[in-house]
Amino acid sequence: MARHPEDIEQGDAYGERSLSSGGGYDGLEEYDALQKYITTYRDPKAAALDEDDAMKNAADARKSGPWWAFWRRGSSSKAAGSDTGVVPDDWLNADIKQGISAAQVDQRRRRFGPNELATEKENMILKFLSYFTGPILYVMELAVLLAAGLRDWVDFGVIIGILMLNAIVGWYQEKQAADVVASLKGDIAMKATVVRDGREETILAREIVPGDIIIIEEGQTVPADARLICDYYAPEDFEKYKKMKEEDKFSSDEDPDDEKKGNDMDDDNDEEDHPSQGHAIVACDQSAITGESLAVDKFMGDVVYYTTGCKRGKAYAVTLTSAKHSFVGRTASLVQGAKDQGHFKAIMNSIGTALLVLVVFWILVAWIGGFYHHLKIATPENSSVNLLHYALILLIVGVPVGLPVVTTTTLAVGAAYLAKQKAIVQKLTAIESLAGVDVLCSDKTGTLTANQLSIREPYVAEGQDVNWMMAVAALASSHNLKSLDPIDKVTILTMKRYPKAREILQQGWKTEKFTPFDPVSKRITTVCHMGGDKYVCAKGAPKAILNLSSCDKETADLFKNKATEFARRGFRSLGVAYQKNDGDWILLGLLSMFDPPREDTAQTIVEAQQLGVPVKMLTGDAIAIAKETCKMLALGTKVYNSQKLIHGGLSGTTQHDLVERADGFAEVFPEHKYQVVEMLQQRGHLTAMTGDGVNDAPSLKKADCGIAVEGASEAAQAAADIVFLAPGLSTIVLAIKTARQIFQRMKAYIQYRIALCLHLEIYLVTSMLIINETIRVELIVFIALFADLATVAVAYDNAHSEARPVEWQLPKIWIISVILGVLLALGTWVIRGSMYLPNGGIIQNFGSVQEILFLEVSLTENWLIFVTRGGKTWPSWQLVLAILGVDALATIFCLFGWLSGNPPVDNPVDLARQRGDGWTDIVTVVVVWGYSIGVTIVIAIVYYLLNRITWLNNLGRKDRSHKDPAIENMIAALSKLALEHETDANGKSRYVLATKAAEEEEDD
Repeated sequence: MARHPEDIEQGDAYGERSLSSGGGYDGLEEYDALQKYITTYRDPKAAALDEDDAMKNAADARKSGPWWAFWRRGSSSKAAGSDTGVVPDDWLNADIKQGISAAQVDQRRRRFGPNELATEKENMILKFLSYFTGPILYVMELAVLLAAGLRDWVDFGVIIGILMLNAIVGWYQEKQAADVVASLKGDIAMKATVVRDGREETILAREIVPGDIIIIEEGQTVPADARLICDYYAPEDFEKYKKMKEEDKFSSDEDPDDEKKGNDMDDDNDEEDHPSQGHAIVACDQSAITGESLAVDKFMGDVVYYTTGCKRGKAYAVTLTSAKHSFVGRTASLVQGAKDQGHFKAIMNSIGTALLVLVVFWILVAWIGGFYHHLKIATPENSSVNLLHYALILLIVGVPVGLPVVTTTTLAVGAAYLAKQKAIVQKLTAIESLAGVDVLCSDKTGTLTANQLSIREPYVAEGQDVNWMMAVAALASSHNLKSLDPIDKVTILTMKRYPKAREILQQGWKTEKFTPFDPVSKRITTVCHMGGDKYVCAKGAPKAILNLSSCDKETADLFKNKATEFARRGFRSLGVAYQKNDGDWILLGLLSMFDPPREDTAQTIVEAQQLGVPVKMLTGDAIAIAKETCKMLALGTKVYNSQKLIHGGLSGTTQHDLVERADGFAEVFPEHKYQVVEMLQQRGHLTAMTGDGVNDAPSLKKADCGIAVEGASEAAQAAADIVFLAPGLSTIVLAIKTARQIFQRMKAYIQYRIALCLHLEIYLVTSMLIINETIRVELIVFIALFADLATVAVAYDNAHSEARPVEWQLPKIWIISVILGVLLALGTWVIRGSMYLPNGGIIQNFGSVQEILFLEVSLTENWLIFVTRGGKTWPSWQLVLAILGVDALATIFCLFGWLSGNPPVDNPVDLARQRGDGWTDIVTVVVVWGYSIGVTIVIAIVYYLLNRITWLNNLGRKDRSHKDPAIENMIAALSKLALEHETDANGKSRYVLATKAAEEEEDD
């Protein structure tokens, strides 16, 4: 197969040939424009370098108003939720050459708002307030009320400070990250051509209003639901359109599924079904909304749907409504209320719930111990040794306030970092999916290869002229210079090397009819005239072109052998033939095209395999070309024809095994991509899929991580989780590494935070039970504050990338966190027990039990993040500075006895010397620092050894190749059955299960 299905135009022939437009070709005849294009074409990448400054200025101009002006955001109050989206009929009567005026645009935008499905921009105040919601934060807010009730105003103020700190840091970091992503998203915004105030202009699709006259042409995404008026090159048909509209001949049914049913009934009689509308004006790919793979012909008065792709033609259309009220918009609104926040949110909720249950358990244990110690509910007031203060202390230490904020902002900051690497994250949870991906299904063209087609030395049939062959190949190409197919583009530009072929094109050719490539005929044909003669020029798959001609066996065998030779060398071949005045078809020869692999692709594939992400190549090329490309890239040669997957007689487990084992598939269509993804997911694989065409949208949505590659259509970008603005596989592999680093930061913080909660819960509750003592609540709130201050920089920490796909492994996280928490509690008990020794233990000259415990807990807890983050990378300077800063504060607290209170009356009695003002001598502080370093080293060693235990390292990992032959074979058997309706001998209706007919199976 000579053409990539994603690089081709599908459908049947339609009327007159589209003329070139835009780019300085307006007003030129078709073949004059073609000549100018050949001589003046310039690589857009080179031009982009010269316009870099202009692009920056344009990006600045796109920035919205100040973030604080929240009253300027959102849609007008007139566009209320009760607005049904009904557009007055007189709005839809604009002239195709005049369009609507600027005043009408403003009026209609106030009524309907912007033409986009994106949610309205968030109110910044409400966004800030959202950081005070959630189970964990509600518990801390309960602690605020409890502190106020106990009249502990220091605790009251510090807890509020902790809540405000988390909210401000989270809000600011997420906003900064969102701004970076939004600024780059502007570069991929859909654009449209409209007619306003008598002239054509290109605008952002979001600026379209109902009643706008828009121009739809091949290669573009339809920017709104619109009714087709007439062919762009037949504006005189506008009068016919108006007459038909007055006679109410246009269908009011705007459901593409109903339209699909109608097409299915009689696909061969489209023009007969539309006798009054004439020939098809455009053809649209509606696969993303109806599932049908072939383009649908659209006639005068038909509705084209928002986000579908125009595959051929150029036409005027009138916008029927805004995106929110479009067919796609109405469908989206059905699921808008169900805001699925993904697996990540579920993990956070499960951890938060478990910690809250633990807090309640420890409070209950502490209260039971308090009853035995005969403690009062809330007295004495100036002491922390009472039941309500115990509850307050455990609520503060047991609830990780920063958990939801730090993890969310880590994702947001990571998304901003990915954006700077030209990867736009459409939703934050996609980062988690990308980090866990273990199979990457990749396009060949433009991702594995350079997407720089070049025509090598062609094969010319005996007795034929190479210049005539090149001229025929150019005639059998699309001449819409604004959106040329890559193959047509290289065919036309190669004419530079054949001046005599260009002279042939200057001999007064006129195009009558152009039929784009479709997967049935596998060729492009053009009917054209020159000098009174009629020519039919064809270009396409070698086999399809050979079938047209009636050449002798020797010529046919030579042609086939040459095509096979080209394929073995990795060349894509196109046959060229022509027919003159309805005579015999004459075979001219073969064009050989080569798309070289990118320089970095082979190394990148090796790197991906080392990361545990094998690459499967999916290409529309012939199997010989696919195998040759795989050899060049060291991908493996287990490449199969897609027909073997679908119609090869395989089913159930055998079919799934084939997909898992394959290195790639050739002659692939979008529906094959979807099936490959589905089968891999059924085996337990997390799959990433790359795509660029409108037809790829279903498989991109189906994949765990859909990736729209550089140059992808707007529809593919809308369906993808991540949009890449840079070409090549290396950017995807880099994004996988980055996602794993982001995941590692979150995992390290979660382990750290759980261990902190358990540390103080275990120590304080056992202290309450055994010696009826606790760390003062005023100091506890500062421990919590310091822990949050120290970890605000986690989002900016350096992190390593795991060598295999990552998973949460919650059982492993909990086991390690519990062990770390117990070790920290033991370390605190050792230092507390030493102060009962006759020599004062750790106290060298004088000190305070409360302040020494406060310092030791602060130091060991802050340094734990250096343990859980791992030792494969150095910590970032932001994290080091944040931790050293709070360590210095904790040391000052200890030295000067801040908030230490009066020395408690201990039982048993401390033998160490304590000062009444709570001061601690500098030597004791140094010893505490040394001891804390020792505790941290011991914990680091234990942590290292735990991660070396194989069973623990694999605990919680899912089986990435889960095989269930019974279920797979049963589903395969059921897929071959159909429900049939029949009438028995007595005239009664009944439904029976029967085996599908062979034709039906092939259609599936």
